[in-house]
Amino acid sequence: MPSILTLIVSTITDSFKSRALLQLENLALRHQVNILRRQKRKRPILNRWDRVFWIWLSRVWPNWKSTLVIVKPATVVKWHQAGFKIFWRWRSHKKRPGRPCVPKEVRDLIKRMSQENPLWGAPRIHGELLKLGYDVGETSVAKYMVKHEKPPSQTWKTFPENHADQIVAMDFFTVPTIFFQVLHVLILIDHERRRIVHFNVTTNPTSRWVIQQIREAFPWDSAPRYLLHDRDPLFMASQSSFKKMGIETVITAPGSPWQNAVAERMVGSCRRECFDHIVVLNEEHLRQRLGEYVDYYHQRTHLGLDKDSPIHRDVQSSELGKIVAFPILGGLHHCYERVAA
Repeated sequence: MPSILTLIVSTITDSFKSRALLQLENLALRHQVNILRRQKRKRPILNRWDRVFWIWLSRVWPNWKSTLVIVKPATVVKWHQAGFKIFWRWRSHKKRPGRPCVPKEVRDLIKRMSQENPLWGAPRIHGELLKLGYDVGETSVAKYMVKHEKPPSQTWKTFPENHADQIVAMDFFTVPTIFFQVLHVLILIDHERRRIVHFNVTTNPTSRWVIQQIREAFPWDSAPRYLLHDRDPLFMASQSSFKKMGIETVITAPGSPWQNAVAERMVGSCRRECFDHIVVLNEEHLRQRLGEYVDYYHQRTHLGLDKDSPIHRDVQSSELGKIVAFPILGGLHHCYERVAA
């Protein structure tokens, strides 16, 4: 008797099971027909809810692949895997947010420090950030540092700033006379205060003449440690004499006047502020006008000295008297001072 009852129950169960599978099959086919009617294109595009339907169907019906027409089974599996990743990313984000994001202000500061200090590594920058009140990990600092292509080295701007009190720069420039004779002017200027150490004029410059000018500019043991100049043949021919005087020469790269910026800027100032407005008569006339301009150059303010002059000038209060203008170079420029009435 129990065997007959078991057979009847299994028969009824199989009939219900086959009917459910038949309904699932009809539902799958109807869904595909609806998609084809909805879009009317050769290759239909399934939206989000279509994908959700097929993912659900693949979970509840073992024989779901047999009814697929508009999409491959591998595509449905791929949708399911993508949905699984999205689901767990959402769950993880709510419960475990992970490491906090480094603020943009800190990222910019890390990049700035690594650019301004090429010799610093991640531990040094991390220590500075801790002293500035930023709680950030050392690995994050290493991640946002600027990667240098070449080994760390000081720049040409850093070198003069570190040795400004021991550097003198020199350069030549030419001035034509009224009868088109070319006069050569040699200037030597120190980097610390932008002061003209020495200048002279000649019609026929030679290496021996250049060496003599250096000796006159630095008698006894007053020679600077570094002498910065370009690759002028007269300068290059005087290297041995410079070494005997205890001077170490720093030679700029070919075609790089910016590496001798202090001397080049002084030459430009001479032209713009003086010799572009004067017709030179002869060598003596040039020497006189140049001497007068150098005196003015030492008194005027300079941006490189925080608007101070090479020869320091004290601030004059209004109690010293009224302001009087003193003409320079025939009135081309003026100096201003307070004079008691």
